[in-house]
Amino acid sequence: GSMIINHSGRVVARAHQFEEDLLIFDTDNPKSSPSNPKLDHLEEIYTALVLGTKDYVQKTGFKNVLIGLSGGIDSALVAAIAVDALGPQAVTGILMPSRYSSEGSLLDAEALAANLGIHIWTIPIIAPHQDLAVLLASAYQSLGYRDKTNADENVQARIRGLILMALSNQSGSLVLTTGNKSEMAMGYATLYGDMAGGFAVIKDVPKTLVFKLCGWLNERDTYDQYMPEDIPRKIEVIPRAIIDKPPSAELRPDQKDSDTLPEYDVLDQIIHRYVNLDQSPMEIWAEMQPGESEANGSGLVLSVCRAIDRNEYKRRQAPPGIRISAKAFGRDRRLPISKRFA
Repeated sequence: GSMIINHSGRVVARAHQFEEDLLIFDTDNPKSSPSNPKLDHLEEIYTALVLGTKDYVQKTGFKNVLIGLSGGIDSALVAAIAVDALGPQAVTGILMPSRYSSEGSLLDAEALAANLGIHIWTIPIIAPHQDLAVLLASAYQSLGYRDKTNADENVQARIRGLILMALSNQSGSLVLTTGNKSEMAMGYATLYGDMAGGFAVIKDVPKTLVFKLCGWLNERDTYDQYMPEDIPRKIEVIPRAIIDKPPSAELRPDQKDSDTLPEYDVLDQIIHRYVNLDQSPMEIWAEMQPGESEANGSGLVLSVCRAIDRNEYKRRQAPPGIRISAKAFGRDRRLPISKRFA
C-alpha cells in the first residue's frame, strides 16, 4: 500500500492496498487530495494471500491449480483464496477419501466446492492403502514392529501426495498445499505427503487465524439461496460444519488434532512468542503460564519450543509460500538442521 507521509510522520494520503493505483497528491492543498482507508486487519491479510497466490501462479506460468479437499478448514480457506485469485474455472478440488474419512467431511467438501463453483474429482484411496498395508506388513514384522505406528497414517498422506503430483504432472496444474503455520511449526505434517506441492498458500497463517479468516470470509460472502418454495436461506461460503467441527487429520478412528497437539489457542500463542518475538521458553511461561501447575505449564512451553526446533528439517523441504507475519519460517528464521546446544 503506497502512502504519503508528512514531516511529522502522519499518513496524509494512501493508495489502494494490494492493487495497482494512481494517487495524485497536491502538496499545496493537501486536504483536497483523495485518500483511501486502510483495510482492516483480517481483510488486509486475506487480500495479501489472494494477491500473493495470483502473482506466484501467473508469474510462474501456470494456468490452473489443484487442491486436495478434505472437508477441513485449512483446505477450505486455500480453495477460497485460490478462487478469488484465479477464478473458479482455474481451480480443481481433489477428494481422496480413506476408510477413516467421515461422511460429514465428504459432504462438507462437496458443499464447499458447490459454493465456490469449482470442479471436483473423487479418487478414493482405500484400495491402494490396503494393498500397501499388505505389502509392508511382512517388512514391518521382519523389523520387529508389530504394533500400529504413525507410519500407517503417513502412508495415507503419501498416497494422496502421489495422486496430486501425478495429476499435476499430467495436467500441468500447480498443486497448492494446505498446511498452516501451527502445523509447520510442530512438524504435524508428512514429508512427501500433505507437504507435497508447488506453493504453500497459508504456511505463515496460524490455525487460530485460519478460523478467523474463514469467519470473516463468511461475513463477506454470505448469500441467499432460494428453496423450492422461494424462501431465501442464508448460505455461507465456508459451510458452518467445517468451522464448527474439531480439527482432525482423519487418519485413524476418532482422531482429533488435540490428541497430539496442545489446544490451538495456547499453541499459537507459544509459537508467536517463540518464533516472532524471540522469547525464551521461561519468558513465555512467565507471561502466559499455561497449564494447571508450574511444572505442567513450563513443561508444555518447553516441549513446544523443542518441537519447533526439532522440525526445522521438515520446513526446509516445504514449498515456498506467502509471508504475512513479522517472521515467517524459512528466510526469516533459519536454524541449523543438525544441532546440539546442550
